[in-house]
Amino acid sequence: MLDSRGGFRAAAGAVTFRWQHGRVQDNSMVGSAATTLVVIRGNSGSGKSSVARSLRAQAGRGVAWVEQDYLRRVLLRERDRPGGVAPGLIEQTVRFCLDHGYHVLLEGILAASSHSKMISGLLRAHRGRSFVFYLDVSFEETLRRHATRPQAAEFSGEDMRGWYLARDLLGVDGERVVPEHFTLARTVAFLRNTTGLLSSLASFDGPVDPDGVCR
Repeated sequence: MLDSRGGFRAAAGAVTFRWQHGRVQDNSMVGSAATTLVVIRGNSGSGKSSVARSLRAQAGRGVAWVEQDYLRRVLLRERDRPGGVAPGLIEQTVRFCLDHGYHVLLEGILAASSHSKMISGLLRAHRGRSFVFYLDVSFEETLRRHATRPQAAEFSGEDMRGWYLARDLLGVDGERVVPEHFTLARTVAFLRNTTGLLSSLASFDGPVDPDGVCR
């Protein structure tokens, strides 16, 4: 449900688990009333990693950056296909960080077709405030931005065309669309002001146990 500031707040519920596709799916509550979950989605070259990097740099300690590309491509070296294990690993990483008192920036293409169920589950289960942002950037603009990145030689424009998903929204309540004309600085400021993420870090003293005890 939405709270007075426009963020998601999960309702209290029982701890439940169920089997799906040969693995346990965790439906238990996660995090605390003090944690914030920020989901940043968009196509390759839309600027989502730059936004997450800038937010985390401004925030300092207390914010975990959960990057889909690192978990899927580097850690697992898995192709982004239906039935993969990466969404489950992403979910468990987000849960671990929230349960230990970290705010979380979950960032990636996170295609709705293969990640909407996982993300929606996290939004329902999170005890704190949650926000979802989609960087809506045209294919032509993603190509232009990609050409300025250090990894520009790692994949081609044709690769990006095959990955491109036009306006791939999740359709969840409160999902915010960031338009193409927003600069990096304006996007970072918009997310920072909307989520109140930096102000919530003022008293962060380190990881917290799930029962709220600081370690």
